[in-house]
Amino acid sequence: MSQSIPTVVTHNGNFHADDVFSVAALKSLFPSIHLIRTRDLAIMAEADIVLDVGGVYDAEKGRFDHHQKGGAGARENGIPFSSFGLIWKKYGLDICEGNQDVAASIDKNLVSTIDAIDCGHVEGVMTGISLSQTISMFNPTWQEEADFDACFDEAVAFAARLLERFIAAASGGVNAKSIVADAIKNAQDPRVIVLEQYTPWKTTVLRLSQEALFIVYPSQTGQWRIQTVPVELGSFEDRKKLPEAWAGLSDEALQGVTGLNDAMFCHNGRFIAGCASFENTMKMAEMALAD
Repeated sequence: MSQSIPTVVTHNGNFHADDVFSVAALKSLFPSIHLIRTRDLAIMAEADIVLDVGGVYDAEKGRFDHHQKGGAGARENGIPFSSFGLIWKKYGLDICEGNQDVAASIDKNLVSTIDAIDCGHVEGVMTGISLSQTISMFNPTWQEEADFDACFDEAVAFAARLLERFIAAASGGVNAKSIVADAIKNAQDPRVIVLEQYTPWKTTVLRLSQEALFIVYPSQTGQWRIQTVPVELGSFEDRKKLPEAWAGLSDEALQGVTGLNDAMFCHNGRFIAGCASFENTMKMAEMALAD
């Protein structure tokens, strides 16, 4: 950068998710930026970073437009890059503090979708109210005498918070993979995976273990849970259900059937149950395996 506070230029007037999220991403990386919204070529020429305007893509020179003839390239899956994708391509790894898995997750689950919508590449993009449409609604309507730049700032603040939460969720998912992988590796019985704290587990268990039938973990309130492993993500079919005799029972009724004095409940769908203690929840697992 030519200065400690980089000058960032994007176009004025109506804005979209790609330029809004691009600015939000840069604000997460640089302590402060000098933002100018204009189409004045002379001002662009002096800027450190120009995005979504200017007709040039040259990451080394800080130019991140995609509207020029031929665009600015596409991913291997065919989704073209918008300005957000180009900014993320250069700065995403730094924004995610060097964690390539997190940066890749954000690109897959957030950046590429915004790029696809902005570039009209609708294949594979979910229908309904999209995040891109939500950002666009920050623009003033024809009935409002609002300041476009002020509305843009509001949209950037909203996008910055969303980006922060996307990164937090992706980081949690990446860290969960290693924790669950270790639990699978260290399981005394490969059919019962024990987690010392609740961690998102389904994707990793389904990817790494063909034998796992039940997951045992502590709830946020301190009791313990046993949960069935589905045959695939999103499926209501399980590799093995909890015993039919437990279905829909709780407290004394479930304690009477199981013989466990702190048994608390079993869902009628037989995919989750629990006891107050770890020891008895593991006994539930033993009974379920034998059923």
